[in-house]
Amino acid sequence: ADCPDSVPSSTETGGTNCLAPGGLSDSQVLQEPGDRSHWCVVAYWEEKTRVGRLYSVQEPSLDIFYDLPQGNGFCLGQLNSDNKSQLVQKVRSKIGYGIQLTKEVDGVWVYNRSSYPIFIKSATLDNPDSRTLLVHKVFPGFSIKAFDYEKAYTLQRPNDHEFTQQPWTGFTVQISFVKGWGQCYTRQFISSCPCWLEVIFNNR
Repeated sequence: ADCPDSVPSSTETGGTNCLAPGGLSDSQVLQEPGDRSHWCVVAYWEEKTRVGRLYSVQEPSLDIFYDLPQGNGFCLGQLNSDNKSQLVQKVRSKIGYGIQLTKEVDGVWVYNRSSYPIFIKSATLDNPDSRTLLVHKVFPGFSIKAFDYEKAYTLQRPNDHEFTQQPWTGFTVQISFVKGWGQCYTRQFISSCPCWLEVIFNNR
């Protein structure tokens, strides 16, 4: 069962090895000389399967939603998914207006536009001496500074398997819709979550 609302965050007990080794080729293509500069790429996952290609973000603000095309954004409902899981389909139907990513001077903010909580894991939300990364719960209508560039440059986590899996950038945030993961959830790893995002920031 999910944590009660009174427990807003949990500690993840380990890493996940599904962080897009196959997606790196897409990411590297996005960094070829001559490409329009992007500040992040977004991957959409359903459990252990990435759905669709990486979405390159150039605009300072991006809406990520399911089937309510509000503003300029990434419509997850347009992606072809073969997942027949009832839980995945149920969670997909709850994404609705989804989230907004905004690049500000002080970092990247995530605003929860949906009617359900989202869950976020980011190295820059944690104590730098922490051995594990916390999963933060963000309620509908609230926002959180999910990524801090200045702090990210000072962090070195050589033993964090999730960062060493991505040699071209260690700047990654994971966001799940509706369902959380970690120590006080039945899902220990984000790869068990029905619908989630991987946001990989450009460190140039």
